[in-house]
Amino acid sequence: LSETSPGVAEVTFVEKEPAERHTIISWEQKNSCVLPEDLKNFYLMTDGFQMTWSVKTDDTPMPLGSMVINSVSKLCRLGGSSMYTLPSAPTLADLEDDTDEEGNGDKPEKPHFDSRSLIFELDPCNGNGKVCLVYKHAEPVVSPDTEIWFLDRALYWHFLTKTFTAYYRLLITHLGLPQWQYAFTSYGVSPQAKQWFNMYKPITINTALLSEEADSFVNKLDPNKVFKSKNKTPVLKKKPPSQPPGSQKSHTGMTTAKTSSLAGNASRK
Repeated sequence: LSETSPGVAEVTFVEKEPAERHTIISWEQKNSCVLPEDLKNFYLMTDGFQMTWSVKTDDTPMPLGSMVINSVSKLCRLGGSSMYTLPSAPTLADLEDDTDEEGNGDKPEKPHFDSRSLIFELDPCNGNGKVCLVYKHAEPVVSPDTEIWFLDRALYWHFLTKTFTAYYRLLITHLGLPQWQYAFTSYGVSPQAKQWFNMYKPITINTALLSEEADSFVNKLDPNKVFKSKNKTPVLKKKPPSQPPGSQKSHTGMTTAKTSSLAGNASRK
């Protein structure tokens, strides 16, 4: 991506010095876990990553793309402390529900906010959620196996990649477009974000498939289906389907005739 692209302006790349090896070791000792080798090598080249770009609207640049990977010092744990300063304040661990579905088949086991997992924030996603480095098995000892997950604003988990390297490729190929992580959720990106997707298509391996599935990003509303049940109820009350109006009248007439006939017989007796 460069400023030669249509409408793109103010492409900014923040150069960062490599992280000191002792800084990484200190982080690992503090958090009682070992960074995955690919992320560790990344930090030894650059202590985090930040690239932003804007688009011109009426000749005024508007911030749009944002690619961020937190530095080692900002690779902070989620769910490790109370949200407030009160002694009995709730934590993210209180959101845990034993009845939640565990991984099966194609769905991997989701991370846990309590002590079963260690979760660290890689990208704050401009407030649209959080991309996290997850150690899913932290008891009795922390397993070195890690995965990259997306935590949306409703605090639901969505699996992204098995490795940091794979996630880094996703970040670059999606150009840091707003809410791009939501393309990996069941509900997709918002209609507004979809417009930017269509203008600056992410550089994916299968762009044809992306364009074919682009419509799936938009919530489609069919008024006929939405109001179908509401229209049915009064119709059923007025005109039962098994009984035409004519037969209803004749049935009523027959009933009246029978009633008056029985009343006449009774009076003759």
